[in-house]
Amino acid sequence: MDPLDKLRKKENDRRNKRQERLWPKLKFFWQRYWLWVVCIGGGLITIILPVWYMAGMEESVRRYIVGINFASMPFGLFQTMVFVGFLYLLHFGGGFSQFKKTKVDAGLVSVRFQNIIGLKEAKREAWEVVQLIKDRSRLKRIGGRIVRGVLLTGPPGCGKTMLAKAIASEAGLPFLSVAGSEFVEMFVGVGASRVRKLFKQARQYAEAYGGGCIIFIDELEVLAKKRVFLDAFGGSSESNSTLNQLLVEMDGINDSDAQILVMGAMNASEDVLDPAVLRPGRFDRKIQIGRPNLEERRDLFEYYGSKIQLDPSVDFGRLARKALYRTPAEIENILKEAALIAARSEKDLVTYKEISAAIERIELGIAHRLNMTDHEREMTAYHEAGHLIVLYLTHPTSDVFKASIISRGGTLGVVHSTPKEEMFSSDRATLMAHIKVALAGYVAEKFKYGVTTDGVSADFRHATQYAHAMVWQFGMGTSGFIGDLTAIPKDQLSEGLKEKLNMETQQLLREALAEVEKTLKAEWPVLERFVSELLEHDELDYDEIVAIFTEFGKEPVKIATSPQRPRLSSAQPAESALSPRPPFAPPDEPPESRKPAQ
Repeated sequence: MDPLDKLRKKENDRRNKRQERLWPKLKFFWQRYWLWVVCIGGGLITIILPVWYMAGMEESVRRYIVGINFASMPFGLFQTMVFVGFLYLLHFGGGFSQFKKTKVDAGLVSVRFQNIIGLKEAKREAWEVVQLIKDRSRLKRIGGRIVRGVLLTGPPGCGKTMLAKAIASEAGLPFLSVAGSEFVEMFVGVGASRVRKLFKQARQYAEAYGGGCIIFIDELEVLAKKRVFLDAFGGSSESNSTLNQLLVEMDGINDSDAQILVMGAMNASEDVLDPAVLRPGRFDRKIQIGRPNLEERRDLFEYYGSKIQLDPSVDFGRLARKALYRTPAEIENILKEAALIAARSEKDLVTYKEISAAIERIELGIAHRLNMTDHEREMTAYHEAGHLIVLYLTHPTSDVFKASIISRGGTLGVVHSTPKEEMFSSDRATLMAHIKVALAGYVAEKFKYGVTTDGVSADFRHATQYAHAMVWQFGMGTSGFIGDLTAIPKDQLSEGLKEKLNMETQQLLREALAEVEKTLKAEWPVLERFVSELLEHDELDYDEIVAIFTEFGKEPVKIATSPQRPRLSSAQPAESALSPRPPFAPPDEPPESRKPAQ
C-alpha cells in the first residue's frame, strides 16, 4: 500500500471514530434537551407559516389580523401558562421534584493524588478503585464486576470530598456531586423522584462521555440511615421510600448501571446506615480517612503557611507536635486565625506568638477580664497552680501548654494541656494521672484556705467519670471484677455488686487524692511562686513555665516507652481507628479549669 492510500485509510478511520463519538453525544443532547428543541422548532413554525400565508393578503386585511392578534396575545399567553403550569404540577410533581444537577467535567476538578497531603493508606485504596475503573473492559472479559459503591468514612475536615474529586480526575470521568440533605423534602415521593433523576442523568453522562460517571453523595447518613417500619405517625415513610429507591438504582437492574460508581462520604459511624446499603454490590468497598500523623501535620502547616505572610523562623515541626489529633481543616483554621490576629495587631508577618494566640482562641475561647475581688482572684490562682504542678510533674503522657487566670469560655481560669505524642489508648497510670490533675485544684484551695468553692464541680465531674469508667468498664478496680459492667442493664445487677463497684470508684478517687496531697505538700514553694507569677502576669506560656520549674531543679515525667502499652492493631474495629480519641478521655477535652458559681 502506497503512502497516499495509508493516509486516506488513516483519515477514513479518524472520520469513522468521530462519527461513532458524535452519535452518542447527539443522542445524549436529544435526551436532555428534546423539550427545548421541540419548543424552539414549534415556535419557529408558528411564526414562519403565518408570515408566509399573510404575505399574499391585501395590506388592510393583513394589518387588521396582525392588530387583533397582538391585542389578544398577552391574555392568551397568561391562560396558556396557567394551564400548562397546573397540568405539570398534577402529572409530574412540578418544581417540587426538580433536581437540577449539572455535570462537573473531570478536567475542571484539577485535583490529583499528588495534590493531597498525607492520606497514604487512603490514597492507595483509592488508586486501586481508579485502576478498576480504567480497566473495566478487561475486568468484564475475565468475568469480574466493576466496583459499584465506595464508602468514605472519617472525621470531618480530613479530605473525603477532595479524595473523591481526585478519583474522578484520575479516572477522567464526569463527576456529579450532591448532598444527602437535597433528597429530604416535606412532599411525599419527592426524594425518590430525585434519586431516579440523579441516576438517569448519570446514565446519560456515562453513555455520552467515556462510558462511565461518578456520583458523589455527601452526608450519606441523611439519605441511607436505618429504615423505621413501626412508625405510628408515618413520618418515616418518605425517608424509607427514598432509601428504597437508592437501593433499587444500585441493584444493577439496568445494564448501563455497571458504568456508574457511587461514592458516599459520612462522618458518623457505619452503625447508623441501613444494613442493605452495606451489602455486597452496593457500598461494599470502604476507605477510611483518619487524622494526619506528625509528618503529615508538618507538611500541612508548611502548605497552608505558604499562603500567608509567615515569619521564616517559625518551626513547622514544633507546630506539628503542638497540633496532635488536628485535622487538615483545623490546621488551616489555626493559621487563618493567626493571620487575623496579626492583622489586628498591625504586623506584617505571622509569628509563633500569633499562632499560639490563635490556638488559645480556638481551644479556650475569647478572653474576658472579669472584675473579680482580690481574694477570688488569688483563690483562682492557687486553684490553677495546683493543676499546673501536678500536670507538669506527674502526668506521663500530657504536658502543659498554657496557664491563665483570665476568664475564657465560662471559666475563671484554665490550665491548657496537650498530649506529648500520638497515642490511641490509655493505661491505668494515664487514667489515674487524669484524675490527679482534676483533683489538684481542689487540694490547692483546701491547703491554702481550709475551705473550697463550687468552682471545683467540673473537676470533680471529670475525675468521677474517669474513676467510674476504670471500675465499671475497663476492669481496673482492686476487687478483681472484669468486663464492661455498663453493658448489663442496671436492673439486672444486684445492689450489693453496685455498692462494691461504687466503693471501688471512691477508693480510686481517695488514692489519687492522697498522692496529690503528697505532691503539693512537697512542692508548695514552687506552687507559691506560680501563684505570684499568675497574679502579676495573668497568663504564663509554656516557655515561662519551664523556666520557673528549671529554677527549682524540677523536670517533667518522661513519656513511658513500655512495650506493654497497648497499640492499635489491624484487627481492631473500624470505628476505633476512625475515632482515635478514647470515648472516656478525649485529648482535646475541656482543660482543667475553675468554673464560676452557677
